[in-house]
Amino acid sequence: MKDNSFLHFMKQFQMKLSTNVYTPLLGKTDPKHIAFLRNLEKEMEIEKSLTIPLKDLHVVVFDMETTGFAPEQGDQILSIGAVKMGETANDTFYSLVRFEGQLTPAVKELTGLDEAELKTAPSLSDVLIRFYEFVQTDTLVAHHATHEKKFLQHANWKIFRKPYKHRIIDTSLVFKLIDPSLKLVSLDDYCNHFEVEVRDRHHALGDAQMTAQLWSKFVFQMNEMQCHTLMDVYDRVAKI
Repeated sequence: MKDNSFLHFMKQFQMKLSTNVYTPLLGKTDPKHIAFLRNLEKEMEIEKSLTIPLKDLHVVVFDMETTGFAPEQGDQILSIGAVKMGETANDTFYSLVRFEGQLTPAVKELTGLDEAELKTAPSLSDVLIRFYEFVQTDTLVAHHATHEKKFLQHANWKIFRKPYKHRIIDTSLVFKLIDPSLKLVSLDDYCNHFEVEVRDRHHALGDAQMTAQLWSKFVFQMNEMQCHTLMDVYDRVAKI
């Protein structure tokens, strides 16, 4: 970002990193973790996403399955699925996250996950690093993104002692521009309205893939409305 205090922090961080001051924070001097922290400098370019044409914006659409809705009260991420939007083909990311507790019957039934597979999954730290390596500096998109943003903010601070920096676009917010009179709530509602086949519902990658299809339809309709950039989107939403 363009914050001078953040630039100053990054310069200090790079000096401290060589002396292993951050070893207690990382637990181990994992090269992936070190690379992740160094790559935070790239986030200073994120504001450019506001003026890039939506059709050219590099986007990763993602979804999470969690044990509940309140990370600050102990709810945890169980899986992350993501789709990197491309011109000809979409790359995907999916991983379970280690969880050693007991799932509620409701979560088991909703997600199809069970304790056995989660106990042998990678740690949240490892999964986040791989997820961020997949995302790089792309803009993130999620359906009802407040949920995902809250969990990422909590996890970033707990694991890395770093605030979360990526921009996340909420598809439900963007939809207000397309048809503010239509009251859609669930991902199923949106998919049915826009004729997107509902498949692998409440599976992180399945939900991400459906949301990716919705995003493509939204971008087309916003361009038809002469709404070409994120700046245009935010300006118009503010006037609703």
